[in-house]
Amino acid sequence: MIQCHTFNSWTRLDLREGGPYVLSQFIGGMAAPLFLFMAGMTLGFQMDSSARREPARFQRWLSSLRRGGYVLGIAYLFRLSTCIGSIPHIDWHDLTKVDILNCMGLAMICMSGAALFDFQGRVRYAVVGALTVAAAAPLIANLDWQGAPPLLQEYLTYGQGQGRGRFPLFPNAAYVGFGLAAGSVVKRIAEERFDRLMQWSVLSGFALVFTGQYFSNLPYSVYTKSNFWTDSPTLVIIRGGIALLLMGGCYVWTQYCAGAGWSWMQTLGKNSLMVYWVHVMLVYGDMIPRIKRALTIPWAATATAVLTAAMVGMSVAWLWWKAQRAGRWKVATRVAGTRAETA
Repeated sequence: MIQCHTFNSWTRLDLREGGPYVLSQFIGGMAAPLFLFMAGMTLGFQMDSSARREPARFQRWLSSLRRGGYVLGIAYLFRLSTCIGSIPHIDWHDLTKVDILNCMGLAMICMSGAALFDFQGRVRYAVVGALTVAAAAPLIANLDWQGAPPLLQEYLTYGQGQGRGRFPLFPNAAYVGFGLAAGSVVKRIAEERFDRLMQWSVLSGFALVFTGQYFSNLPYSVYTKSNFWTDSPTLVIIRGGIALLLMGGCYVWTQYCAGAGWSWMQTLGKNSLMVYWVHVMLVYGDMIPRIKRALTIPWAATATAVLTAAMVGMSVAWLWWKAQRAGRWKVATRVAGTRAETA
């Protein structure tokens, strides 16, 4: 994610047709689907935990609905902070830009209905919902949107060639649905069967990638018009398969390869929202204007490494501060409790 944004904002325009830049954007293009997929997984974790302690289905649904609304609210706070960070060149239209957090929040709201069902029902709801969104994406994209409110159009489809940097509900909400299904299964599986689950994850991932690739190369289509890179269901299937492959790979790495102790990757993961927020403001805002569209490929790679190190340092400092604050709170609570008992 960081390298994709850094190269996109700081690389010279005349170098953007070359292989290194194209490769950076191709690899970085998986960041957004994975971000949405993992948001769906955490939503699945939350639904499972809520189902264990809350028997009322309506209350479980409200809890999931609030989670999606919270992310949507954060999305608009992020857009506002981006505008403020662009002073004095503020473009107030950016406030209504449908960024990935906007898509994530609305997709979580749409998928929150899964909380009304039991485990199997949640998985079915998520998979059917994801497949429906992916299949409907080309149809939604080719509707006549003239006269529709621009914000509605941005939330539902790319429209008018404005796809880059935007994340409409169709087809991106499908990744949240697939993540919700995967998270529900991962949360429920017994520990002794986890290895087998990851094996099936890898096999399913390969099957989805090859199936999507096969259908994307067919000379005919059920759709009258479809763009592979914006609204094609086959791209969603391929990326969903890649997400399953990466999930299996991450399990193998953490279970059998990674050593105990501190991990810079886990440190970034624990602060993913803050890292996303801060690095986007630095890369796309006007805080460092001189290097925008001015770096060569080697210098862009160097900037990526520096920015990643800075985000790790920020995350370490933030986690340390949170630990210190929690420690002080525990001490204060213990002292207050002791005084109350003495009295």
